[in-house]
Amino acid sequence: MRFSVRKRRTAPAVIIVALIDVLVVLLIFLMVTTTFKQQPTLKLALPESSAAQKSGSEEHPPVEVSIDAGGLYRFGKLQPVRTPDQLRTQLLEQAAKEPDLKVTIRADKKAPWESIVKVMDIAREAKIKTLSAVTKETAKPGN
Repeated sequence: MRFSVRKRRTAPAVIIVALIDVLVVLLIFLMVTTTFKQQPTLKLALPESSAAQKSGSEEHPPVEVSIDAGGLYRFGKLQPVRTPDQLRTQLLEQAAKEPDLKVTIRADKKAPWESIVKVMDIAREAKIKTLSAVTKETAKPGN
């Protein structure tokens, strides 16, 4: 009988660096493929319209003026504005920086009409040519 001398095997080692590389690649993949939904902090009940257009990405997105049910204004990225004069100042400054500025009015359906008209007047005073209102699409029957 022949007895052979067995060599002792070393325990397999886990290569941590390779695992970290794989995790980084997975993390990058998930970050790139995940879509982020922008949710405004100001909750508005928008009026419905059958001709509502979906907003898409634009090279120069419009500046948004939001008006809540109480008639309070918010300019741009939801900066609170206390008075129409402050809104006028901010819109005039923004219009001076961007001559082809677009303004979008996002008003609650219970917002006072007077507040909406004030924003329209301020936009006209700032010589803003493109002014639009945000609405939501009318619910389709049967859905």
